[in-house]
Amino acid sequence: MCETISIVGHTALDYLFDVKNIAGPNESSPIIDYREFYGGGAANIAVAIAILGGKSQLISPVGADFKSSGYDDHMGSTGVDLSLLYRMDTEKTAKAFVFTDKEHNQSSYFYWGASAHLKELEPPTVDFVHLATADATFNSRIAKKARFVSFDPGQDLVTYSKEHLESILENTDILFSNRHEIKRVCEMTGRSFLDIKRMIDVIVVTYDSEGSRIYTGTEEHVIPVVPVSALDPTGAGDAYRAGFLLAYTRGYPLGTCGRIGATVASFAVQTIGCQTDLPTWEKMESRFTKHFGRLASLSTQ
Repeated sequence: MCETISIVGHTALDYLFDVKNIAGPNESSPIIDYREFYGGGAANIAVAIAILGGKSQLISPVGADFKSSGYDDHMGSTGVDLSLLYRMDTEKTAKAFVFTDKEHNQSSYFYWGASAHLKELEPPTVDFVHLATADATFNSRIAKKARFVSFDPGQDLVTYSKEHLESILENTDILFSNRHEIKRVCEMTGRSFLDIKRMIDVIVVTYDSEGSRIYTGTEEHVIPVVPVSALDPTGAGDAYRAGFLLAYTRGYPLGTCGRIGATVASFAVQTIGCQTDLPTWEKMESRFTKHFGRLASLSTQ
């Protein structure tokens, strides 16, 4: 099974600042250096899938600077389907501003820009959709229309009402979260983790340096991280989801999907920037073989 994966959520320009100190209220601190990268959770996943050789489609609002910044051409060059972008020429593309000091303390700000209009837009009808961090109302509406739903509430979980969250979970086939988010999902819905497992076919929970675990009604797969010299953990989760989802649509077993996800994530953390060093399928497979053994062909799975 190989199909287009539609990704809903943010497309953003990431600005990473190195500062002497994190400034407090009414304080100023010198900026030592700064860099601009292409980012946004949904865009990161769409680009990673395309570079791996899959078919991805981005559903995301963008502003006039999406083109002037070069992001439009960059994404088009990777092969991502941009036909369902909401292009808003009077708005600015979402932006993330991250300030890091010498002790690696961070302060972050996120400007929604064009993404703030998601709640007003009518979702398209798609087949296989992954809901990344985005507006809860939009995600709830598109989840009801899609045949297959993968859901990752991420840091935007705090913006969800109980009603929106339950509406999406009722239509979710794969749920992604970290260890903190799954606890919050249980608290918000009043359900136990066992209840959530009974409700959703596949749940993937990441545990930082401890790797990830894939839960089904009857199985649990423990997936280790692929050790590399990490420079920046930002974007690792997006890369993991890209690898997992592409492998899933290609028909690999869940344990293999998780290991492919972990392998793709290992490339993302090697360099600064979420889309800087994403692998092709061949590069992923070479590293997969080194750490997990030969990737079996689908005919022998």
